[in-house]
Amino acid sequence: MPTYEAMPRFTTDHHRLTPEQRRAFRQAVTAFVDDLRAGGPFRAGLRIKGVRRASGVYELTWSMGAGPAGRATWQYGAALRPNTSHVIWRRIGTHDILTGP
Repeated sequence: MPTYEAMPRFTTDHHRLTPEQRRAFRQAVTAFVDDLRAGGPFRAGLRIKGVRRASGVYELTWSMGAGPAGRATWQYGAALRPNTSHVIWRRIGTHDILTGP
């Protein structure tokens, strides 16, 4: 099972999400964790890619229905357990989070 931590800004962003947005994020994270466990690659539906001008930072994108697509930025951290990915969640919200990923 991958390990994770959340930056304070992620936690603040997360509290601002609607219950529907939080639910959509949890579903995306379930798929994300499954792909990490399997050793990748990530499924296309997560639309994971590097964030421009932020080396080592990635974005995960999912649909929030009729509204704007949800995004979360993250990076790999030092493994806390051997052979186990460690994810540091940085931001969550809409496209606006990419101005300070």
